[in-house]
Amino acid sequence: MARSALTRDEVLDAAASLVREHGPDALTMRRLAAELSTAVTSIYWHVGNRESLLDALVARTVADLGTIRPRGATPAERMVSVARALRRALRERPHLVAMVHERGLTERMFLPAQRALVHEAHAAGLRGAHAARAVRALQFQVVGYVLVERNRERAPVQSPAEEELWRGEDAGSDGPLARALAAPVDTERLFVDSVRALVDGLLGGAPGNTGEATPGDTGDGDVGRGPYSQ
Repeated sequence: MARSALTRDEVLDAAASLVREHGPDALTMRRLAAELSTAVTSIYWHVGNRESLLDALVARTVADLGTIRPRGATPAERMVSVARALRRALRERPHLVAMVHERGLTERMFLPAQRALVHEAHAAGLRGAHAARAVRALQFQVVGYVLVERNRERAPVQSPAEEELWRGEDAGSDGPLARALAAPVDTERLFVDSVRALVDGLLGGAPGNTGEATPGDTGDGDVGRGPYSQ
């Protein structure tokens, strides 16, 4: 029996769930209607055709990444928190993020996180080109890390695996090192360690924080120019 009450948000929630779990190809109007126990005509009434539905999902994904809020007592802690939240958001919705990219809205999607990082860079005393480099470095770190994670997860089973290669090795008499490399990778801890080290270097290594541009930089106005910036 078709349900009598249905909202646009419920349709988008169900559609997003299908895409997250099975990819965009699994999203058909008939399958979505079945998931919601409603008629196909009801889906069309709420969101239009499939292309309009995909556009709505893209817009919602862009909006979702705009909800990232820094947390922590210091600019450094808050910058790390933004990086962690961005990584989590990208990993939770890879198919939706791919749809955003295909529609040429990648820069728009990353803009809220950029703005949050700019705010914290300013709070830490960075200005101009130094602040721009900090924002870009963190953004590239997050995106690059997520891509590496995805490639590792989708790679065929390795034989011998990394753990097997290091098992029994002494790594130059450094037994603890060999044992650590033979253990499974804690990707969350590795990410946080790398981002913290990057943030510490960015905030502590800016010479004078004068904001003077170096070749290839254009100062404050250049924060929005780059592969993942607007």
